[in-house]
Amino acid sequence: MTTTTPGAPAKTDEVTVTAGRKRSPIAVVGGQNLSLIVALVAVLALFGVLNDNYLSWNNIQVIGEAATITGLLAVVQTIVIICGGLDISVGSQAGLASVVSAMAFTSTASNPYLGMGAAIGVGVAVGIVNGVVIVYGRVNPTIATLAGLAAYKGIAQLVSDGRAQGYVLNDPFFVFLGRGKIAGLPVMIWILIVVALGVHVLLKYTDIGRNLYAIGGNDTAARLAGISINKYLVAVYALIGVVAAVAGILLTARTGSGQPVSGSEGLELKAITAAALGGCALKGGKGGIGGTLLAVALLGALENGLTVQGINTFWQNVAQGALLVAAVVIQQRRTGERAVGLPA
Repeated sequence: MTTTTPGAPAKTDEVTVTAGRKRSPIAVVGGQNLSLIVALVAVLALFGVLNDNYLSWNNIQVIGEAATITGLLAVVQTIVIICGGLDISVGSQAGLASVVSAMAFTSTASNPYLGMGAAIGVGVAVGIVNGVVIVYGRVNPTIATLAGLAAYKGIAQLVSDGRAQGYVLNDPFFVFLGRGKIAGLPVMIWILIVVALGVHVLLKYTDIGRNLYAIGGNDTAARLAGISINKYLVAVYALIGVVAAVAGILLTARTGSGQPVSGSEGLELKAITAAALGGCALKGGKGGIGGTLLAVALLGALENGLTVQGINTFWQNVAQGALLVAAVVIQQRRTGERAVGLPA
């Protein structure tokens, strides 16, 4: 459609112009994702030069397996950040699910399905508890899930007496989850791919996803548009509980026993760091699964590289903290937000 005015050239409708334009590769990939790709390539190249075995297919699979649990938690962390929330308790939820899956397995005549079902049931329960406390208790998500971080870790330690529980590697299904492969890739990585694709489709191609972005972008406008924000938030935290339970089950399968703390401690920081590095605005309304997965890969490659070089593992925590601060600083610069305490 075109419109004309006397003495002025014809103007083409903006939609037609946009449709006829070719998008540049940078626009398609996104500046944030492109910077993550460059950083990932640089890390791989650096440690590949320092260690001949770093870029071997076996080590690449090790990086992928180690990053899977973090990746699952980062994917659901992305959802909750998009809708303006946060969940600091995901690591403790995974640890509790790990213990429950192993203990239920050993107490039910070594039935792996009952063990996993019990873990997922616990995940749904703690996720709903988080959501109800935040929505109906009107507690700030950071405070509520910080309390959950301590509470769920304490429950896991109480029921397990602070020790690893059960032994699951005598069961073929747990062995398949922790060490099996499909088409040359570890099963754990396939699980991450399936979950990430499902969440990506949910966010980008469904009304639910659009509503989640709307809630995070402007909750007042979302409420006036008729979106039931309370139900959405409780459902999101319940979903986090389910995926955290899956992460806990994989932790059990990978280590061979239920781990109340070991293997799950610090996962919340990794998940939040990955989501922030991947482009999630911590105030909500912005983010995507592609960027989060790239950030997970970057963190996994960096952590593995430091390990194979024999660098003290404490430096990994330093690197994660630095990356989280860098991600937030970059976000503030891009959005033009004024730094606290400095003149405009």
